[in-house]
Amino acid sequence: MDMPSLIDIGLIVGAYLLGSISSAIIVCRLMGLPDPRTLGSNNPGATNVLRIGGSKAKPAAGITLFGDSVKGLLPMIAAHLLGAGPLVLALTGLAAFLGHLYPVFFGFRGGKGVATALGVQFGLYWPIGLAVAVIWLFVAKVLKISSLSALISMALAPLIVWLFWPEPQLIGMQLIITALLFMRHRSNIRNLLTGAEGKIEVERKEPDASGSDA
Repeated sequence: MDMPSLIDIGLIVGAYLLGSISSAIIVCRLMGLPDPRTLGSNNPGATNVLRIGGSKAKPAAGITLFGDSVKGLLPMIAAHLLGAGPLVLALTGLAAFLGHLYPVFFGFRGGKGVATALGVQFGLYWPIGLAVAVIWLFVAKVLKISSLSALISMALAPLIVWLFWPEPQLIGMQLIITALLFMRHRSNIRNLLTGAEGKIEVERKEPDASGSDA
């Protein structure tokens, strides 16, 4: 197994730095919305932006979702263009995901990583991303719970990677992403077990500090 070159290391570091750009915080600042780390679930992600965004909720959340996905997508595309092998692809995807969770530019207080993980999956191999996205959309449509959609789709993601591209490094990358995503969703899992998890909707009143999301 070849060790990563300087170009590979630069790609991995660049993926982390790109992942560290918080779409939710930037979008909220540009659109005159509250800092998502201070309201709702305090999570800088698209679902919380939807919750706290008021009349601007849907466009703000949509832009945030797109931005978070692109952070995972672009580094993987770059890795493919540079001819990266499975190890570097795995490290690049993991770096982008970790950047979102622990952003160096925002005090290492990041989001839960669902959109960025999906971007990584689409960038790795689009059928993988499509399969995960379809599962997420189906569960969200039926149950209308964002966190449960994320947990189910990402729990199945390692199997999907194995079916489409059974490289140990790539399966390992997805297993780590899935484990970290479940860890970041601890409060959501507790709420799901007690029946307190909220539905997917735009907040119509003053956000509840106990809000939860994906």
